[in-house]
Amino acid sequence: MLQYLLVILLILNCGSARGQSIAKYAGEFLAIGVGARPQGLGSSFVAIADGTIGSYWNPAGIGQLVYPQVSIMHAEHFGGELNYDFAGITIPNRSGTVVGMSFIRLGIDGIPDTRSALIDSVQANGRIDTGERLNINKITYFSNTDWTIYFTFAKRKSESLFIGSNIKIIERSLGSYSAWGGGFDIGMLFKINERFSIGANIMDATTTVVVWNTGKKELISPLLKAGGAYKLSYNPYHLTIVPVIDADIRIEKREFTEQYHIGRASINTHYGLELQYLDRLFFRTGYDDIRQISIGSGIHYKNVYIDYAYTGVEQMEELGSTHKISLSIDISKYSYRNN
Repeated sequence: MLQYLLVILLILNCGSARGQSIAKYAGEFLAIGVGARPQGLGSSFVAIADGTIGSYWNPAGIGQLVYPQVSIMHAEHFGGELNYDFAGITIPNRSGTVVGMSFIRLGIDGIPDTRSALIDSVQANGRIDTGERLNINKITYFSNTDWTIYFTFAKRKSESLFIGSNIKIIERSLGSYSAWGGGFDIGMLFKINERFSIGANIMDATTTVVVWNTGKKELISPLLKAGGAYKLSYNPYHLTIVPVIDADIRIEKREFTEQYHIGRASINTHYGLELQYLDRLFFRTGYDDIRQISIGSGIHYKNVYIDYAYTGVEQMEELGSTHKISLSIDISKYSYRNN
């Protein structure tokens, strides 16, 4: 099945590139990933995507939900300068379908704009020279924000196969400049048996177009996320160990920035390991494509899931560490069963 998805990715990428250039890194704000559990696993989540947070990683995964669920997440990057937030809700019904809606906000707030505050009285060259200063009363502030709204649909095709898709609307702003765009993702999740599962998600499947109010267009090319997970259970100790691996596959000639490349195709890998105790306590670690080592933990009590993750970048301490915390709640879990 994976080889067919690769062919589809190549066709979509080549078709969308005719007559127009694709900005290689235009969609990086969409590539950070939501949720503390996936972050603790080195962003390896496509094959085990579940819950509302899973709608980002693989929309097919929310087809596993039995109860309505709400989720929120907050993270701070680069010493708290960059805030990253997520909120969403998913609702299943008895026909085997699940629908959801979620929001992502990535932003830097309170950026000073000093362009109109310079008292350029000496050299009159637009720069601060000796004897010149800024009029603090004329300093204004703006934000750089990216919003994405996801509308998710998933369907249980059988006991082992789930399919799903996202429709997403993008709004970007930088001071007085703004942009709008839209695209969609399509995913599948297949449980080969009780232990082994595989998943795939083609993000921005037909290329996502973002148009700025200046007339400039950014094209976000398709990305195939594929992965697998295997559960190892040790019943006498009530332990389950879940190793997971993901691969991000692009066809846009990124040979100088990615881990592996063949011609126009490039591949980045992610690895994770989760230790589960009684399906109540969770400990995680992971390693991703930019050499980030992550650790995380979680607790599940009744209908509440709380997860935390920490990541740091090797030999790049000046970038600061990242902390993520997520909260998910199954809505009316016990009453819902009786309705």
